[in-house]
Amino acid sequence: MTPLSRLRSLAVAAGSLTLSLSLPAAQTGTPRTVLAADDSTHRLAIIAPSGAVEWELPVTAIHDAWILPNGNILTQQGWQRVVEVNREKKVVWEYDAATANGNTGKRVEVHAFQRLDNGNTMIVESGPARILEVDRLGRIQHEIPLKVDHPNAHSDTRLARKIANGHYLVAHEADGYVREYDNRGKVVWDFEVPLFGEKKKDGHGPEAFGNSVFYATRLRNGNTLVGTGNGHSVLEVTPGKEIVWKVTQNDLPGITLAWVTRVERLPNGNTLIGNCHAGPKNPQFIEVTKDKKVVWTFKDFEHFGNSTPVTFVVGGR
Repeated sequence: MTPLSRLRSLAVAAGSLTLSLSLPAAQTGTPRTVLAADDSTHRLAIIAPSGAVEWELPVTAIHDAWILPNGNILTQQGWQRVVEVNREKKVVWEYDAATANGNTGKRVEVHAFQRLDNGNTMIVESGPARILEVDRLGRIQHEIPLKVDHPNAHSDTRLARKIANGHYLVAHEADGYVREYDNRGKVVWDFEVPLFGEKKKDGHGPEAFGNSVFYATRLRNGNTLVGTGNGHSVLEVTPGKEIVWKVTQNDLPGITLAWVTRVERLPNGNTLIGNCHAGPKNPQFIEVTKDKKVVWTFKDFEHFGNSTPVTFVVGGR
């Protein structure tokens, strides 16, 4: 073998070694199992702490997904069809908002859904601007109207949740509002996501800015935790609408927040932050302490890309 051939062989071997040692998912802190979905790579997947794919499903447009108590996955295939699939990827239940319950011929999109304790499923419809609770046959068991100031079938709503008091907490993207509705559809609390004196800038990445709110969840202390979308921030808001805690775009050393999606408060007081459209230099999922110390991150640009709105720790902590 000539010296040049030996060099080529070593280069090939080194490249193979690099490939064999690389892991698609990188986590800092204690590794976890993560459910995530990306509509640019068209993948919904459960990623093991090792970085391996435990389970995956091809998807299209997606903003919401759940692992149900029976182990099945409640997810969506496009903006109208909500499906429950088992681990063998068989559809065991579905709801097509494009044709169900008077929607034929209407423009409708679904960005949020939730399996309720009584077995019914909450479907949140943008366009018709309503929340439905439907049974296993898709029949309406409860319905409330939604207040929308800037009607748009794509952006009336983002995520919404039925909360412990039986009310509904809805992120209204186009309006820049979080609204809480009672079970008759009356707005009993709202919060306008502030611009903090800044001007709106179009786009989805770190360079954009606005109040296109993505998510809100009610905390045990009665406050509301808000993922502000292109506000690049997490806000904790009291019932009196006072911001008592926040994480903004550049508060976390070495991390830039872009489109902040799901946010959750853990039992230990830390906060999980979904970080979408932030680019491959930034993690897609982050845990921070109350004093904004980063204690865990998840980054996977092999299975997912720059449009990962669904991030969820499997098994909670």
